[in-house]
Amino acid sequence: MATMTAAERRALAKVEYDAFLAACPSRQLLDRISDKWVALILSALGSGPDCTGEPRPMRYSELSRLLAGVSQKMLTQTLRALERDGLITRSVEATVPVTVTYELTGLGLSLHAMMRGLKMWAQDHMDEVLTHRAAYDA
Repeated sequence: MATMTAAERRALAKVEYDAFLAACPSRQLLDRISDKWVALILSALGSGPDCTGEPRPMRYSELSRLLAGVSQKMLTQTLRALERDGLITRSVEATVPVTVTYELTGLGLSLHAMMRGLKMWAQDHMDEVLTHRAAYDA
């Protein structure tokens, strides 16, 4: 058996990931990033509420106010999952009260552009989608 370099092992592993296969672990990642709260959190951390700024850390309370309709439980679960996946970091400062901020990692930044684009596309095309829905339902 021939010895493989690290680059060859990575290339082989990439071939093995096929999201169309039921047992592929990349499906779990697709499930995670296709969640609406994930898309909105990554958009917010990547460019702020108006999607025009620079990536910046945000406090939990700021994210909670920005993401209208998210429950405290859902926001906490989503932030923990994103941290576990390496998409965001959580920083705690020993102040009174404790200050907790969340920020995109390099991996999160690489996904941010697509999520921001998806959010902007949804906002830009909602009128067309509503028109199509009404025509279909009629």
